[in-house]
Amino acid sequence: MMRIIAIPSKELFPLKYFRNKRFLILFAIAALLIGWLWWGNNTLSVESYTFSSSRLPQGWDGARMVHLSDLHGKEFGHGSARLLRAVAEAEPELIVITGDIADAQSGLDTLPPVLQGLADIAPTYYVSGNHEWAAGFIGELRQLMEAAGVTYLRNEFIPLTRGGDSILLAGIEDPNGYADQKTPQEVAAEVHSAAKDPFWLLLAHRNNRFCGEYCLLQADLTLCGHGHGGIWRLPFTDGLISTTMEWFPSYTNGFYACDCGQCGGAQVFVHRGLGNSPRIPRLLNRPEVAVITLQTSP
Repeated sequence: MMRIIAIPSKELFPLKYFRNKRFLILFAIAALLIGWLWWGNNTLSVESYTFSSSRLPQGWDGARMVHLSDLHGKEFGHGSARLLRAVAEAEPELIVITGDIADAQSGLDTLPPVLQGLADIAPTYYVSGNHEWAAGFIGELRQLMEAAGVTYLRNEFIPLTRGGDSILLAGIEDPNGYADQKTPQEVAAEVHSAAKDPFWLLLAHRNNRFCGEYCLLQADLTLCGHGHGGIWRLPFTDGLISTTMEWFPSYTNGFYACDCGQCGGAQVFVHRGLGNSPRIPRLLNRPEVAVITLQTSP
């Protein structure tokens, strides 16, 4: 015969803790903080930008592209459905990815549906970052790109045509690449010899190599990642810390004109990234889908 033993509720639930108002307040604050951090690291912020240039051919006025960077194998929903939906809703005419799409910790397993999904939305172009080379899977990644129809720019450029006008899109490998690869200067020389004074976009991973180096290549706009928005994006700063562990970095999110004094104020756009590496939670720095509209100015 089963006996039912009544246990006083106060023994099951130590009410003395819940009678402590300080504990309740701290518990509520901790729960809110954890929820806020999760939201800030796992929900996408779609940001709209405009790049204006008098050098942009008229046929490219109003062209829209999506810039992604530093995914680090992170998923936004199953198969990154939320990321693909956000990109599709932007209705881009091209998509560019500036490196660190995966790393040694994430591996490549999450990438096939993302790559295929992006390529199905619009022509997609990729350049490598430091983590793909460090992980040692650049060859396998290249095969995934080819299978999905994503163009991997390896120290080369291609023409893009819209409205009867052409521009050039160039991409350079990360410095972690092969020792005998073309230099950025050689790629730029090929661009300038391909057309007379071309309007061209440059894809390069490392934001911290723009001012004083990539800026001298004289692209009309360089697009970079790598900086993760300064990880903890405090007010009135470009972030607290860089991915190379430097305090208060610069050139971490948005448009900048280089102030090195050697390039005449070359323009760069820096994406603040989607994933985390090192796996430090982002603060005031949600994962970004950057939508950039090109505009011909007088």
